[in-house]
Amino acid sequence: MIESWGLVAPIAIIFVLLILSGFFSGSETALTAVSRARMLALEKDGNLAAARVNALTANGEKLIGAILLGNNLVNILASTLAATVFLHLFGELGVAYATAVMTVLVVIFSEVLPKTYALSNPDRVALTVSWPIRQVVRVFWPIVAGLQAIVRVILQALGARVSGPLFSPHDEIRGHIDLHHQEGGVVKDDRDMLGGVLDLRELTVDDIMVHRKNITMLDISTPAAELVTQALVSPHTRLPLYEGDAENIIGVLHARDLARALLEAGGDPGKIDVRGIARDPWFVPETTELLEQLNIFKEKREHFALVVDEYGALMGLITLEDILEEIVGEIEDEHDITVEGLKPEGDGIWQVDGSLPIRDLNRALDWSLPDEEAVTVAGLVIHEAQTIPETGQVFSFHGVRFEILERRRNQITRMRIARSPD
Repeated sequence: MIESWGLVAPIAIIFVLLILSGFFSGSETALTAVSRARMLALEKDGNLAAARVNALTANGEKLIGAILLGNNLVNILASTLAATVFLHLFGELGVAYATAVMTVLVVIFSEVLPKTYALSNPDRVALTVSWPIRQVVRVFWPIVAGLQAIVRVILQALGARVSGPLFSPHDEIRGHIDLHHQEGGVVKDDRDMLGGVLDLRELTVDDIMVHRKNITMLDISTPAAELVTQALVSPHTRLPLYEGDAENIIGVLHARDLARALLEAGGDPGKIDVRGIARDPWFVPETTELLEQLNIFKEKREHFALVVDEYGALMGLITLEDILEEIVGEIEDEHDITVEGLKPEGDGIWQVDGSLPIRDLNRALDWSLPDEEAVTVAGLVIHEAQTIPETGQVFSFHGVRFEILERRRNQITRMRIARSPD
């Protein structure tokens, strides 16, 4: 009877240690899964627990080291006491019984149960455990620092990477957006919009510019009345003016300036001095980042720029609207995708213009065709085929089937695309 009562204390201590083990396991899971953005917002609102959570997660190596040290200490101590108790009760078989019983208890009550609850309520658990975990970190930090030094030496000797981020913050944000989209928390339009903001640092103006062959330009030598008529029937509000050679851009005609001049001329277009009302052209290098170009547009209060290459040759033009569309996307109605140059044929088959940008196609169809080596769909086919295809040829690249429908000289103008059955 006395011996039985003598086992109560160690058994009670074992259960207390199992509770502590569950506390450490749940705390580790909660503090690694907690939403740092939500904690930051709570801290700004004056939540002290959120401030403690942010301070703990700011040094993840220190935090995890202290929690693992505490968890292993209580687990080892609990296992040792259990072995002592079972040896006393069952003799030599006590070690086997202790191993089996402690394995079940540790897995259920110290690992699976607390971690499952912490994963379901990471923010709530993290806020609750922030104060005791901070005390644990303070107590164990000297030991953890020594252990970390030993671990770093071993990892460096093995040639393993022990410092430096693997992904940039932009990549992490993009990954979170894609993850929430897959889980249904972010709709496609929102994902595309947020991704478009991040892409502004990775794209240059030549990725989205209007190519020079698609630019509507006016010849300054054209009689004023005819030139004004051409400008008024054009759908564009800003039109480049050239003299002699189309490469020789001498100005930009703005529809508002033209309307004002026409009013002052009493409605007679022949009296308008087009050269006099034209604005000076603004040229930008094709290698300018989109984010930088957007900031320049804002600073100069301009909406229109001509793009040139390193030799000063005209490559195209870019507008403020082009950059904004990279963020908000093309305007769609409630039924059809209205991307210019993309027409559905049904059953997952589409007709596309060769000049359609790959980025617009990817955004419209939620595909992921690469755009590193080519800007347009035609450019992608030529790059992958390593030749200029003939009409009727069919290719399959990156899980998509391309059928060439029309070619003019060396340019692919129209093709049919669909997901490849292979």
